[in-house]
Amino acid sequence: MLTARDIMTTEVETVAPDDDVASVLTRLARADFNGYPVVDEGGDLVGIVTQGDLVDLFQPSDRTLWIPVGFPPFLESLTYGIDLSWDNLDVGLDMVRNSGKSISDVMTTEVVTVAPDDDVDHVLDLLADRERDINRLPVIEDGAVVGIIARQDAIRALRDARNGA
Repeated sequence: MLTARDIMTTEVETVAPDDDVASVLTRLARADFNGYPVVDEGGDLVGIVTQGDLVDLFQPSDRTLWIPVGFPPFLESLTYGIDLSWDNLDVGLDMVRNSGKSISDVMTTEVVTVAPDDDVDHVLDLLADRERDINRLPVIEDGAVVGIIARQDAIRALRDARNGA
């Protein structure tokens, strides 16, 4: 039977809780994945930070400017909404506003994990759970991250098992 150990990636890039949000966002922009396990100085998992966690800092959904438009003698005006999200100035202001903020301020602390000997069916159940919407699962042994399983790793394992590889 296939286990988490069989399909996990063992070289896991991590970040620390006190890493700066801007530096992690910069690293993430250059990475070909969209999140990092957060580990303390002892190597123990303390959280996870994803692209979604960081984007929420730089693209709040309430960036709409409502402008009333109307000319006398109209008693009512029309209101137009202009989306200001992701304007270069706004992103720059957000970088300044969030500089110095640490990953521990934005990370998820209740991390769903698996053990190396968990079977692939359990891994698939977690990755397919619509409510949780998990893209990656840290593999934990004695509190430390020993691997990570992304959705594509699980799909690749299924393909290989089907093809007899």
